[in-house]
Amino acid sequence: MDPVIWSKLPQELLEHILCFLPLKTFLSLRSTCKHFNSLVFSPTFITKHSSGSGSGLCSFLLLSHQQFYSYFPLYDTIIGSWRDLALPFSLFPPFGSSQFNLISSSNGLLCFALPSCCSFLVCNMLAKSSRVIELPFFPFSFELLTLVSTPKGYKIFTLCTKFSSNQAFVYDSVVHSWTEHDGYQPLLFENFHQEGAFYDGSLCFTTPEPFSVVCFDLGTGKWGNLNVEMPRELTFVRLVSGVSDRKKLYMLGGIGSNGISRSMRLWELKEGKKWEEMERLPELMCRKFVSVCYHNYEHVYCFWHRGMICVCCHTWPEILYYKVERRSWHWLPKCPWLPDKWSCGFRWFSFVPQLHALA
Repeated sequence: MDPVIWSKLPQELLEHILCFLPLKTFLSLRSTCKHFNSLVFSPTFITKHSSGSGSGLCSFLLLSHQQFYSYFPLYDTIIGSWRDLALPFSLFPPFGSSQFNLISSSNGLLCFALPSCCSFLVCNMLAKSSRVIELPFFPFSFELLTLVSTPKGYKIFTLCTKFSSNQAFVYDSVVHSWTEHDGYQPLLFENFHQEGAFYDGSLCFTTPEPFSVVCFDLGTGKWGNLNVEMPRELTFVRLVSGVSDRKKLYMLGGIGSNGISRSMRLWELKEGKKWEEMERLPELMCRKFVSVCYHNYEHVYCFWHRGMICVCCHTWPEILYYKVERRSWHWLPKCPWLPDKWSCGFRWFSFVPQLHALA
């Protein structure tokens, strides 16, 4: 096209055209002019690009394992292939890269625990930005840590056993500080790998038997109960919230007796009043899953990823996932780079890179 015509295009129309470029092509244009470079940091443009380009920014399932020290295996759920993500150690503080654990993810941000530095690290690996967050005190024993994206930043929730009880701590990236709140009794530590499910402004957790759902309001710091009757004959339960629509709450559970599941089912919370059954896991898939975890459900955890409910086991390298729109169950085969001898320590995360996510 004639450069004269390009120069006369309204800015809104030019940005609309750029939205249809593949991400890699657009990034190569950043050096062309200051305006193109500034678009990378524009939340409005990035949102348009994600919807306008068809595939948008990539979407990955990320595997964290102690044997993968310098990189993370990624499964691209859009094109169905494996790749790796090298760890940018330049984002880590001095001596912080010697020991670290990935513990949570949200909206393109990854949260690491840095034991040697007595701190957490939140980073955006696409934008190459990071922030070191000091622990409230030391020693700080944390459980159920959950990173939650907010319109202006993010919050980190965790429970900490302090003396004879547990306390809740919340970090707010807007004010860069921790606040302390009452914990919940009894302890919610029945599962150490499951994060809270963010639903309607609160983080939701399940209690040990008799099963119930409790909620922590991130705005007020108060605990409450979700007064909804639970299905009968539950052997275990896990909660998942749809990140794209945080007013949807799902529950995965086993049905059986004496701690042995005969079937696995999926429910959706309808109007905050009742659990409505959505699907049942096919029998052959159910048999495989319960044999994988040996009916030891404390290793089972779930999370939401781009329209999928992912069901994982800390001792199994594969992912069982449910596509909500297609109403179908599938297995994601194990990563081809995993040796057969690795039999535990598999931790999966949803990773959807976002340039505008502020660390």
